[in-house]
Amino acid sequence: MEQWRAEPLALFDVPEWVRVVGVFDLETTGVDVTSDRIVTAHVGLLDASGAVLNARDWLADPGVAIPDGAAAIHGISTAHARAHGRPAPHVVGEVVAALRGLLDAGIPIVAYNAPYDFSLLKYEALRHGIDPILDPSPVIDPLVVDKAYDRWRRGKRTLSVVAAHYAVRLDGAHEAAADAVAAGRVAQALAERFAPWLPETAHELHTRQIAWARAQAASLTDYFIQIGRLDPEDRLDGSWPIR
Repeated sequence: MEQWRAEPLALFDVPEWVRVVGVFDLETTGVDVTSDRIVTAHVGLLDASGAVLNARDWLADPGVAIPDGAAAIHGISTAHARAHGRPAPHVVGEVVAALRGLLDAGIPIVAYNAPYDFSLLKYEALRHGIDPILDPSPVIDPLVVDKAYDRWRRGKRTLSVVAAHYAVRLDGAHEAAADAVAAGRVAQALAERFAPWLPETAHELHTRQIAWARAQAASLTDYFIQIGRLDPEDRLDGSWPIR
């Protein structure tokens, strides 16, 4: 596998948690975490250089039709999922078990826009009678961390845009493995860029992200109300890392 950066991380400059990070991403039938379903999933492990230590991928038959819009994004059609995917309960159970294994080992899990992936996985687990992960920790969300440390940077904060900003290569965007690995490498790039200001432990960073995400949601709510996109009585949910 190609190295993703010209120079290795200077480990004495960055928090200890960058030495090994888990990565997690889902591709799904839509964006409603309570009703949409998993199509593909990736759980992996990266070393301090961003190299993949191990990884596992899943393709599920979600049990429902995959909308054309979703299939256009991740490339998996209903016919393909039905022909080649495994039953959704088996996939959901194995993804939950893989993530639990990382968390039980104290390994931080990187997930870009973590509340989406962890919340959708929670509702999938409940749907299939699987004990859900209700309080994942420690989690590192590069979207939240990037907004906290570079708040005023203009432009979108999609994974592809943020990866490019931090010189992280992303081939095959909206493919679970590619997105998960890129998110992990962005987290490591953030750790390198903002090392003097980051907490030393993943658990402390996790705690700070709870407050950051809440404040970011409140700020975005105020902006949306100002431009007429939200009614004044509506609020965006700032719960993190799961809703």
